[in-house]
Amino acid sequence: MSNAPLHLEPPHQEPLYLEPRLEPPLASLLGSAPFLHGLVDALGSPLNVVLPERIADNAELFHAVLRRHRLAGRVYFAHKANRSSALVRRLTTTGAALDAASTGELQHALGSGFTGDRIMATGPKDPEFLWLAARTGATVHADGGRELEEAARLVRAYGLPRLRVVLRLSGFETSGARTLSRRSRFGTSFKSLDTLLGTLARHEDALDPVGVGYHLDTTATDEKATALEGCLRALEELRLRGFQPRAVDVGGGFGVSYLARADQWDRYTTELTHAVMGRRPPLTRGGHGYGLRVENGTLRGALSLYPAHRPVAGAAYLDELLSRTAPGLGRPLGVLLLEGLCDLYAEPGRALTDQCGLSLGRVVDVRHTESAEPLVRLAMNAGDVSLEDHGVLMDPVLLPRDGSATADDGPVGVHLVGNLCLEADLITRRTVFLPRLPRPGDLLAFANTAGYCMDFTATHAQQQPVARKVAVHEEAGSWRWCLDEQYWPVGRTGGHQG
Repeated sequence: MSNAPLHLEPPHQEPLYLEPRLEPPLASLLGSAPFLHGLVDALGSPLNVVLPERIADNAELFHAVLRRHRLAGRVYFAHKANRSSALVRRLTTTGAALDAASTGELQHALGSGFTGDRIMATGPKDPEFLWLAARTGATVHADGGRELEEAARLVRAYGLPRLRVVLRLSGFETSGARTLSRRSRFGTSFKSLDTLLGTLARHEDALDPVGVGYHLDTTATDEKATALEGCLRALEELRLRGFQPRAVDVGGGFGVSYLARADQWDRYTTELTHAVMGRRPPLTRGGHGYGLRVENGTLRGALSLYPAHRPVAGAAYLDELLSRTAPGLGRPLGVLLLEGLCDLYAEPGRALTDQCGLSLGRVVDVRHTESAEPLVRLAMNAGDVSLEDHGVLMDPVLLPRDGSATADDGPVGVHLVGNLCLEADLITRRTVFLPRLPRPGDLLAFANTAGYCMDFTATHAQQQPVARKVAVHEEAGSWRWCLDEQYWPVGRTGGHQG
C-alpha cells in the first residue's frame, strides 16, 4: 500500500481551510519562526507564549465603550480564562479589575498587585474564599441566600468592615412578549428577589448591596438584553427598600472571532453537513459530526461548535448590547443605565485574552493509516491545546524547521494526534488542511489560545509535562522573552533577546 499523503478526489479535492484571524503583535510573532523554534528548543514542547501588551490594549477597548456611552464602571478580567501571571500583572497597571472565581485565583490576584477593592469574588464559594474576600475588601458576587448568610456571619465573627455584595439573578422575563432568559444553574430566580431582599434587611449591618448582575451561557443579545432590563428593575426594587445600589453587572460572554474569513467558516459547516449525510467523503475521524447525526436518512441534532467567525465580538459586542433597545422599557439600555445613574460592570475572559497568545507543539512523527490517512503526532496532547473541547475549529500555522518547502509539496489533509497512550487523544477530530505535509522537527502553532484553550484543561496525565509558559514583547525590532512567572510590568528590558 502506498504511503503517499491522501488527497481528496474530485469534486472535493479543494482543501477546506479555516485560517486563524491574526492581528498585531501576534501576527508579527508568528512571522518569527526562528525565534519560536529557539524557545521550544530551550523550554520544550508543548510551550505556551503570551503577549501581555495585547491584554492591556483589549482592556482599553472595553473602557472606550464605557466612555462612548458616558458610563462609569469597571471591566473585570475573568481570571479563569488563563492562569498566566504575566497577563494578570500587566492588567494591574491599567484601569481594569479582576474577577476571581476561587481562593487560588484571589490569592494570585493579590500577589500580582491587585488590591481588594479592584477584585470581584465570583463562582461557588466556601467559607475560606468568602473570608479572604471579605478580609481584603473585595466585592462578592453572591450566588444566593446561603452565601449572603455565610458572608454576614464571617463579617460579624471577625469584626470585618461591611462587605460589598452584588446579587446574581437569573430567570428574567420581559413585561411585554414573553421572552425568557436562558436557564442557569447560577444565581437566584428573579421571582425570588423578595426573599433575597429580606436576607439583606436582616444583615444590613454586615452587607452592603452595591448592585445586581446575571450569568448567562449564551451569545444571544436578545437574552442578555432581557436580563439587563431585569437587573434594572431589580435595582429599582432595592432602592425602594432603602438600599443604595449603583451597579449592574452584565457578566461575560462577549466572544471572540477566531477565523479570518467568514466564507471559509460557512463553506466548512456546509460541507460538514454534507459529510454527515454521506454526500461527500468524511471530514472527521470516525465520522464525528460535532453534534450532527443522521437517523433514517434525516439530519438530526445541532452543531455544537463555537461560532468561530463572528462579525461582532469583544468590546464591539458590549457596544451593541448597550445600544440595543430594552425589550420592555423601549429605550436603549445604555441610556437607561445612564439616566439611572448606574455603573456598569463587565467580566470578559475570552474577549480580554483575544490575540494574547499561542500554543506551540513540535511534530514528533508522521505516519499513515491503512487507508493512507496521514497521522501527525505532536509532543503535546489534547489537554494542552483544548480548542475542540471548547468547540473552536481553527487551523494551526505550520512553522517549518528549515523555513522552506520542497517542490513537490502541496495542500494535504491530516489528522493531529497527541502524545498520550489513548485512542481518544485527538488534538483535532476533523481533517486539518495544511500547505504541506509536516516533518519531524517542524512546529505547529495554534494561534489565539490564551482564552480557555491554553491551560484550562492541561494535566500531568501519564506524567507527560504540561506546557511551560513564557511572556514575550517586541523591542527595537527584536523579540524578548522571560518565563511567565518572572514577568513584571517594570524593567522589561532585562528579558532574554531572541
